[in-house]
Amino acid sequence: MMTQIPIPRYLLDFDLESLPARHCDMVVVGSGVAGLSTALRVARRYRVCLLTKSSLTVNATTAAQGGIASALAPGDSPELHFRDTVETGRGLCEEEAVWILVREGPERLLELIEETGADFDREGDRLALTTEGGHSRARVAHARGDATGSELEAGLTRRLLYQKRLSVHEDYFVVDVLVDQGRCVGVLGMDVEKGTLSCFLSSAVVLATGGLGQLFLVTTNPWICTGDGVAVGLRAGAEVADLEFIQFHPTALHLPESPRWLISEAMRGEGAVIVDHRGRRIMKGVHPLEDLAPRDVVVAQMVRVMKEQDEDHLFLDTSGIPPERLKERFPNIYQHCLEAGIDITRMPIPVSPAAHYASGGLVTDVWGKTPVQGLYACGEVACTGVHGANRLASNSLLEGLVFGHRIAQDFGRRREAGELEPPRGVPISHRRKKRDLPVDLQLLRAHLQQLMMDDVGVRRSREGLEEARDFLEENWDLLDLQFLNPAGLELQNMFIVARVIVEAALAREESRGCHFRTDFPGEAEHWRRHIVFRRSEEGVRFCTRGVGELASPEYEW
Repeated sequence: MMTQIPIPRYLLDFDLESLPARHCDMVVVGSGVAGLSTALRVARRYRVCLLTKSSLTVNATTAAQGGIASALAPGDSPELHFRDTVETGRGLCEEEAVWILVREGPERLLELIEETGADFDREGDRLALTTEGGHSRARVAHARGDATGSELEAGLTRRLLYQKRLSVHEDYFVVDVLVDQGRCVGVLGMDVEKGTLSCFLSSAVVLATGGLGQLFLVTTNPWICTGDGVAVGLRAGAEVADLEFIQFHPTALHLPESPRWLISEAMRGEGAVIVDHRGRRIMKGVHPLEDLAPRDVVVAQMVRVMKEQDEDHLFLDTSGIPPERLKERFPNIYQHCLEAGIDITRMPIPVSPAAHYASGGLVTDVWGKTPVQGLYACGEVACTGVHGANRLASNSLLEGLVFGHRIAQDFGRRREAGELEPPRGVPISHRRKKRDLPVDLQLLRAHLQQLMMDDVGVRRSREGLEEARDFLEENWDLLDLQFLNPAGLELQNMFIVARVIVEAALAREESRGCHFRTDFPGEAEHWRRHIVFRRSEEGVRFCTRGVGELASPEYEW
């Protein structure tokens, strides 16, 4: 068992009675598909404040290319979608959550298209469906070729104009969730431009802040994905699980861009294959699905080949796809590569793995609830148990839709029953000792990202993980400082989340899904368990829970 990790309850000193306050029924933090879809549903009856630390359109949803998986095709079924999801999750999926995802998913997707008018691609009167890694059927719906995320985001954002009960607050950094006597009562926010604090008091808060890819030097995630929601939720008393399972996408464009441009997995669904520098297919004979194997399998093979051949990238050979089909199906990828001097209709695309998706996060039940009354989580920041040790491609947007809808339902029921009353007279204040230490935020962040990439990336070992832990411990004084700017607060959040990832990766002495230990290369049956973290007054510690027990209310710490 690890030593308990000391983290502050709140990052800043404040007194609510002296701060400007806004009142609403629900605060939603984040403007991706999970946050927007949840906020829009709740705003049909209740007042909602939607906060985002940048503009509405800066999020991981906008960058999503592939699509939304759902069993809509003839010959497909929720049972087959369930099987593919569980097999990809390597024994750690929570089956109740997966059944909810695959059974409710088709209705949520069709509902979304109807309500937003999103321009999904069609073949005649049916949705056009493609195959991605780990799927046994073509079930991934897509919009405008490879622009599914931006089309969804545009459709959802348009609907904001018609919701009078929903107010949007862009450029607001949520510093912490406010908790009074075990109950969530709102959030402490910082105006990014002015650096001033204010509070948003509400009956409930939904954290839908997205991922944490910016902890790694090479990532497909936009700059906002610094793990804030996980750190905020952990400080507030929520549980965190499965964070050792960081999924690397196999085919990020191998150019010095930040973030890396994603080469959609759907391109392999259309016939592209991964080859080495001699043009030899690397997935042939490795897995029955070959280039459409689950992502953990493809990435592991890519890293193995690159190490053997002393190369830092491989290639995606698109010669099996007719040129006109390539340009029609993947217009954004085609144009982006062309601007970089790569004509994908004539030459292979240089690709390498990049940090892409966190399969774990804040533990919720199947209604999106955390153990903190009134605090929900949805989307990539949440851990419903749907993804297990490795996410099935294109299940993430679906998860945001399905569980965002469930959060809205649960909130309405609980509000009607009087369980989530608006907070009144919340005398919360916080004071702690301040330490004045010189710190170069940019340099420290760069060191963290490089270290996470080198030692906590695709291939891990005790030696490397302990080096990462030592670096974090040596610089842990960062959490004693108070920053009146988002850059400092972001870095504190990144340190907290990085420490949880490292501790979980050290504890899990096996290789499973996205977590590969060179010193423990096989799966171990006794590790078919979740590693769960929680904060107490003494610090953050972890326990393990069996599959089926992730969000069990009966569990005692």
